[in-house]
Amino acid sequence: MKLSLVRVGIQAFALAFAVSVTFAAISRAQGTNPNFQVGKEQQQDQDQQLKQRQLSQSPAPKVDPKEEAAYKAFFDAGAQDPDKRIQLGQDFLQKYPSSVYAEAVYAGIAQSYYTKQDWKNFYAESDKALAIKPDDVDLLTMVGWVIPHMISGNESDASQQLDKAEADEKHALAVMATMPKPANITDDQFATLKTAKTAEAHSGLGLVYFRRQDYDNAVKELQQATQNNPSPDPTDFFALGASLQNSGHYGDAADAFTHCSQIMGSLQAQCKQYADNAKKLAAQQK
Repeated sequence: MKLSLVRVGIQAFALAFAVSVTFAAISRAQGTNPNFQVGKEQQQDQDQQLKQRQLSQSPAPKVDPKEEAAYKAFFDAGAQDPDKRIQLGQDFLQKYPSSVYAEAVYAGIAQSYYTKQDWKNFYAESDKALAIKPDDVDLLTMVGWVIPHMISGNESDASQQLDKAEADEKHALAVMATMPKPANITDDQFATLKTAKTAEAHSGLGLVYFRRQDYDNAVKELQQATQNNPSPDPTDFFALGASLQNSGHYGDAADAFTHCSQIMGSLQAQCKQYADNAKKLAAQQK
């Protein structure tokens, strides 16, 4: 018995899988979950990313005080009011298109569009930021994670989008492997940030391979995304279980689904059901 992805939306509560006796091709339905709400932790993470950019700026010569004030107003707008942050960012870039803060502003606007689930503009603003700073790990991992979650499958360039997500996540991992520690954070903080971003990159890669039905590589990536992760995404465990089951590893699939069922959220009941089914298949396999 194999599992096929029948609906993908951002995060676990928009992901569902159907069970069938024969293998069914992956069907990508509606990409955006209209009930999606950015969690408080995600908002804090986005603001922290902007704060790190702000602290790491070392402009020379000194930036015009009015420019500094305009950037501070943009930064202080907060993720709770994405429309205000977008407007302030657009105003800033129109007035200071060559600012040392331009990349950070584009990135902040992209994060605001993420909050609004406006994926077209999210990708567009991310591209502008990455054109200035191609090694921006935060954006690389974010874009590479969003694409396989949100792609509907009806796009004529769906394959190219998945290729981009794969390239972005691999680039992020390569950058992180040699990234020097910023002077404004401690060794422990740097290690924690790298661990979190590395898990996010492997999560994005795992979903890319899952969407391609490349279950062996999906398993490798999703295992890295979930192992030793203090806050694992139940979606990763769900997709890991599905990939293992599709590969005939029913016992391991049951373990992954069990982990998923232990995390609070809308996937709990489904994971419990699929864990029980996988255990039965594992017993039959003996």
